Amino acid sequence: MEKLKYRRVLLKLSGEALAGTQKFGIDPSTVSKICQEIAEVADLGLEVALVIGGGNIFRGISGSAQGMDRATADYMGMLATIMNAVAVQDALEKIGYPTRVLSAISMQEVCEPYIRRRAIRHLERGRIIICAAGTGNPYFTTDTAAALRGMELKCEAIIKATKVDGVYDKDPMKDPSAVKYTELSYSEALAKKLGVMDATAISLAMENKIPIIVCNMFGGNIKRVVMGEAVGTIVQGV
Repeated sequence: MEKLKYRRVLLKLSGEALAGTQKFGIDPSTVSKICQEIAEVADLGLEVALVIGGGNIFRGISGSAQGMDRATADYMGMLATIMNAVAVQDALEKIGYPTRVLSAISMQEVCEPYIRRRAIRHLERGRIIICAAGTGNPYFTTDTAAALRGMELKCEAIIKATKVDGVYDKDPMKDPSAVKYTELSYSEALAKKLGVMDATAISLAMENKIPIIVCNMFGGNIKRVVMGEAVGTIVQGV
């Protein structure tokens, strides 16, 4: 078996990633491609926990900006993450990977409640777990939920899989002169407001010394990261 750099990781996916080329909703073919990338690392014996955003269905902050009560909007966003989690669970199980959705909001007919010790047991038994509904509290993003679950589950790294291949000083989609960082400290990421993750998530990672790796979600990059290759941008150190 190939030697892994990490034994257990938290993989953070944006909800928008599930929409593929659509502007809204869930694109089954894109979900299938993402799940193939996850399956590839699960086959190596890696223990994988997922946190998926809900921005392809509803984003709490944007709802709040349009006049909706912020807490109400955030709860709606949490429900969106559960829909995404169930879609990814379905796609993973169709290709033979046992998966459990664990929700911070009780929804027993649809998924299990998030219980830390149960989640760890699922990982130890080789199941992929998807932590849904954020932290279960409004005013916290799924970035913060990813950092929090990463700490709770004793993950050795947080991998933020995105549409771009790392962290840039400017938006590479809009500015071709954007320069990619191969490595950043937590302090630099916070000071420069580079959008790696939100400030609370980065602060949690810094306090607990867990590296954040930002990479493109396709092309075998997740596998390359867990094998120890220098891919994308790594955020670590003070």
